[in-house]
Amino acid sequence: MYPRANFPSEPAYPMERKPPRRTRERILALSLQLFNDFGEPNVTTSNIAEEMNISPGNLYYHFRNKDDIINCLFSDFEKEMEGILGSPPAQASVEDAWFFLHTLYEIIWRYRFFYRDLNNLLANNRTVETQFRRILAQSADVTRKLCEGLRSSGELKADDRELEALTTNIVVVATYWLSYEYVLNPRQFNDQAKMSEALSRGVYHTFTLVAPYLTGDSRALFAKLAGEYMK
Repeated sequence: MYPRANFPSEPAYPMERKPPRRTRERILALSLQLFNDFGEPNVTTSNIAEEMNISPGNLYYHFRNKDDIINCLFSDFEKEMEGILGSPPAQASVEDAWFFLHTLYEIIWRYRFFYRDLNNLLANNRTVETQFRRILAQSADVTRKLCEGLRSSGELKADDRELEALTTNIVVVATYWLSYEYVLNPRQFNDQAKMSEALSRGVYHTFTLVAPYLTGDSRALFAKLAGEYMK
């Protein structure tokens, strides 16, 4: 029902030329692209200004420093995450849980530098440290509610302790999947086809944590979805 993911390589900010975007928006778009492609620690404000073909002074007119750029990108990332975390379905199904993971990984892919460079960002940026912890808590809450919904509808069988462990495991795998893939294939991290496959695997492997707890038709539905998604 949900086709294999096609995780795009373009930045979250659209590149339309009509109407022309303001310099501030163009700086954010390019910064996201550079951070995603090369890693945030390897990109300086001078690199961004040079790629923009503007002076460093012009860049600093819009942003005080690189952390200011990162914080603005993180604000946009939070808004996208709120879209999926803010309104979990009241009555969950296997398809709802699958769609949740699919959408979550799409957002992770668009802002992948946050996940690839997470430890460095947490150590050096207080805003990211504080807000990312809140996002993790929200992710766990929504994941727990989805699992509880599956349990209440009879699609999942787990006691409270197992359900809590399942919630934690799903959040951990989703958070660190890109880091795992980067360690496996650091020189192919910017290859769109390779990383599209990697993110598809991430969705599948994350959901396999749920699979052992599914019952009856729900287990068969998971197998069907996985077969279609991983073709």
